Amino acid sequence: MPLNLPERRPLIAPSLLSADFSQLQREVQAVESAGADLLHLDVMDGLFVPNLTFGPPVISAIRKHTSLPFDVHLMIVQPERYLQEFAKAGADLICVHAEATPHLHSAVTTIKKLGKLAGVSLNPHTPLEVLDYLLEELDFVLIMSVNPGFGGQKFIPQVLRKIEGLKERIVKRGLSLLIEVDGGINEETAPLVISAGADILVAGTAVFGRSDYASAISALRSPRQV
Repeated sequence: MPLNLPERRPLIAPSLLSADFSQLQREVQAVESAGADLLHLDVMDGLFVPNLTFGPPVISAIRKHTSLPFDVHLMIVQPERYLQEFAKAGADLICVHAEATPHLHSAVTTIKKLGKLAGVSLNPHTPLEVLDYLLEELDFVLIMSVNPGFGGQKFIPQVLRKIEGLKERIVKRGLSLLIEVDGGINEETAPLVISAGADILVAGTAVFGRSDYASAISALRSPRQV
């Protein structure tokens, strides 16, 4: 891997989508000081998902204010058109959706050629089988535990079986790729996805919605058992 991530698990990736956009520099530096492992950046185009967020200029602007790895989640149609731009803007991990491109293998190959960690995301309804031919090429898989497009949604419990199934595939093939989970992650759902096999937890309101970011991150990393 071209990027050395912390060895501890799970890794916590606060989602910038839930931050105060009028104070992005302060918010980014605050979660870094609070112990975040990565910063999750949701890029939405209003086509693949019914929402618009930000693009390479915003990522480039905040890149100079933190040393956190940037986990860039592209919820956009034909993401292969912009991979070089996001890499140049400061992305360290780049994730594309299996549902968003007819050239998934090519997109993954391009991300790796750019020297970035390559990931593929699956919507809740998308079966794991679409990745069976590609798992050896990936650094991580992002399992959506809500329907993508908006923050603050309720966790879909049926996704736990998908996380478990992916973990089984990884172990059976002797792979080292990471499992990332995004959607409805909080102190109640964190232990469930960790138990199922998750390595990276994406959390928006569970971090940025709390007054004490350090306490929020700590609670997700070592959640109470339910």
